[in-house]
Amino acid sequence: MPANPTPEPEPEPLEGSAGQRSGGTPAEAVTPLIRGITVLRELTDANGTLSLSALERATGLARSTVDRITATLARMGYVRVDGRDVFLAPRLMELGNAYLAALRLPSLLSPYADALADELDESVSLAVADQDGIRFIHQATRRRAMSLSFRIGDLLPAERTAPGPLFATEWTPADWQRWRERRAADPRDLSFTAVPPRTHGLDATHGTNPTHGSNPAHGSNPAHGEDFDFVRRTEEASAHGWALDDQLIEPGLVAISVPVRGEDRKVACVASVVSHTSRHTAHGLREALLPRLRSAVARMEEELHRTPPPEPGPRPADLALWTGASKLQLGRDFIESLARGLTVLTAFGEGRPRLTLTEVAQATGLARATARRALITYEHLGLMTTADRTFALTPRVLSLGFPPLSRTTLPEIAQPHLAALTSRIHESTALAVLVEAGEEIQYTARVATGRVMSVNIAVGTRLPAQATASGRVLLADAGTTVHTQGYALVDEELEEGLRSLAVPIRDREGRVVAALSTATHASRHSPHECVTALLPELTTTATHIESDLHTASRFTRVPLT
Repeated sequence: MPANPTPEPEPEPLEGSAGQRSGGTPAEAVTPLIRGITVLRELTDANGTLSLSALERATGLARSTVDRITATLARMGYVRVDGRDVFLAPRLMELGNAYLAALRLPSLLSPYADALADELDESVSLAVADQDGIRFIHQATRRRAMSLSFRIGDLLPAERTAPGPLFATEWTPADWQRWRERRAADPRDLSFTAVPPRTHGLDATHGTNPTHGSNPAHGSNPAHGEDFDFVRRTEEASAHGWALDDQLIEPGLVAISVPVRGEDRKVACVASVVSHTSRHTAHGLREALLPRLRSAVARMEEELHRTPPPEPGPRPADLALWTGASKLQLGRDFIESLARGLTVLTAFGEGRPRLTLTEVAQATGLARATARRALITYEHLGLMTTADRTFALTPRVLSLGFPPLSRTTLPEIAQPHLAALTSRIHESTALAVLVEAGEEIQYTARVATGRVMSVNIAVGTRLPAQATASGRVLLADAGTTVHTQGYALVDEELEEGLRSLAVPIRDREGRVVAALSTATHASRHSPHECVTALLPELTTTATHIESDLHTASRFTRVPLT
């Protein structure tokens, strides 16, 4: 269901949490954690970056508070502060990964969505309900000049989508009331940053909305006709078992959706095929693609029903142990309660979809009272639900940076690491991948040194693979010297006086997908010095890049260029 029903009282976890601060915040909620979540959401809505001053204005927090929060998040690897600007960092995706791993649906169903996208040559998505909205958990998009821009984690209003009516078939009266209140408070959908604002005058000319503003019973508010239309679409979805979006989000965009039901026959998620009117009308989309979408959904349901829940692996322990040392090192600039609270989210994952208070405390190493206050805070923020004395993450966890980070590329991941490496070794550094069937390498990221005489290779430059250290790393097969020693050194083979050193970058499966290199003039480093002085720095940096790549690619595709 899209809405989280009011939880039953939880005597053990929530005892003593009935008190309220002003504004309805529970008395035992962790204020620094609430503020940290606010900062992350503002950065997410701003597509991943804001200046410190802009964060101060957007959050309404004091500048000193923003500085301390960003310093804490930077210590966790969740943001990067560069001068006066703050950027979301790939490691933040571990929070969304915790939710997606606990959910299981992306791991089980994404291969079927990808196969359908290949078969139809159209974009295919999977979405779950998030109260009266829908949130994407998987995207298989087609690369076209006119392509889908939605990202994993993006939130859309239910009434402007094809999945929305399917989820609404299971809404309670309280869910419908909450939806109506949201529509009245935000008639233009300004709180949904992933979609263009609603323009009532234009909406009347598009899509399946013939009642727009035309029924006197709904008064003069043009939104009333749209609301009536959503009710009608929900009734049709209940009767037919599928739903259509005919340009409800923006002109030209059409989609058709079918629910994927769990063993309890409730809607677990919704699969959608999305196209453009230049390729399919809404009617044509239904006629041509609905049968194949239904067939794919049937296979998804078979997979979902026959696959037992994973056996819980080794339970994490003392996840928050490091926060004490960081507090001692950074002092007042490190907000330990914020770091501890965010660590609570990472206690969940595959085989751990629901945890008791005791299990959360054991996994994080936090005192029960500390863990309990974090859980109360998350329930208040809509990031967690509770039932039967256990807690579970909600799709709203994906609002913490996942949408902008889900489209990150390997060069974007590597760039700040290259900059840090260059500043340490005072030599130019670069990232390269293989192209042209392995005949050449192409540089995809680079940071130059400030020396008078330095290696000048621009991003996009191609060189023969065999003549470069990066190429030899990328071409290395098992048993070769390069594969065994873990690096390649090319001494004045490509150009007289030029020495280059490279190490591999490996993906989650251990495959070499890129090479990290540095190049220097022969007068500055002997071959021996390249290995003893530069190689350890390259290896350390490669490890940091791989860590970010592995986090970012757990549930998303990370392009290599």
